[in-house]
Amino acid sequence: MLDLKQFIRDIPNFPKPGILFRDITPLLANPDAFRECVRRMADEFRDAKVTAVLAAEARGFIFAAPLALELNARFIPVRKPGKLPFETHSFHYELEYGTDTLEMHTDAVRAGDRVLLVDDLLATGGTITACAQLAKNTGAEVVGAAFAIELSFLNGRERLAPTPCFSVMNYSGES
Repeated sequence: MLDLKQFIRDIPNFPKPGILFRDITPLLANPDAFRECVRRMADEFRDAKVTAVLAAEARGFIFAAPLALELNARFIPVRKPGKLPFETHSFHYELEYGTDTLEMHTDAVRAGDRVLLVDDLLATGGTITACAQLAKNTGAEVVGAAFAIELSFLNGRERLAPTPCFSVMNYSGES
């Protein structure tokens, strides 16, 4: 099995001192590694009868669009306010320092949909939890969450409980 961690570049002190950034661009630049990452996500949820794959901009889109195709599901983009051209649902949420808002089209997710949440990275879980709430507010069922990378030491998975979470790669420590 292909070791996908070899395609993750560590960037110390980015975006600020003390942060070790996990850069996915080498993985994206390798078609075999990128395809394998998406395949592993899809395999985990192939039997979940997913009808919609929902992801927040921007890096989540990279994994969610091919994953939606692989699962024969709709791709639902979630964006910052003012970026979507049609009527939107909004969800305001708390961050460590302040608040943020996400939006999706009002006709994107329907009651009864089986939604898979996707992002490139699970850290503290704030953004993906907001995505889950946007979907649930429409009457949809969130059947799972998939990530290329999880920083498990930040406990983001706990915020999503009891939603099943799957990560292709896991980093249990900061280094």
